[in-house]
Amino acid sequence: MDLILWRHAEAEDGERDAKRALTSKGRRQAARVGAWLDHQLPEHCRVLVSPAVRCLQTADALRRHYTIHEALNTDSTAERMLEVCGWPGNRFPALLIGHQPLLGELASLIVTGAPQPWKIRKASVFWIKGSDAEDSTPFIRLAVGPELIGKMR
Repeated sequence: MDLILWRHAEAEDGERDAKRALTSKGRRQAARVGAWLDHQLPEHCRVLVSPAVRCLQTADALRRHYTIHEALNTDSTAERMLEVCGWPGNRFPALLIGHQPLLGELASLIVTGAPQPWKIRKASVFWIKGSDAEDSTPFIRLAVGPELIGKMR
């Protein structure tokens, strides 16, 4: 199973965290990364999204069907997020659109076995390749920020 982590794009500042919308820069970031991801993701990839406005707007840029899941919200845990996507046993890849520090903790938990304070920057993608018939160890397939996506086309 592939697990792709996409941190929401740049959002406005504000006290009502769940209602913060993307900035104009964030909308450009989401559009660039979403268009690129759409060409990279398998057709049968599940897309799971935090209910926060900035995550929903980031997901909209992908232009694929997605499911809103409370387990991806800011008050969740890396373990709960793994449970929701079915890592590592689900045979279908999953794209999770969520928040820091949870996405960084989730990535480090899979790669090192313990949650660490890894940082995934805004609008960045962290792609983990799960075990396959040849190797049972997950590995980092890709880690890229929005500033490089346009150069990778």
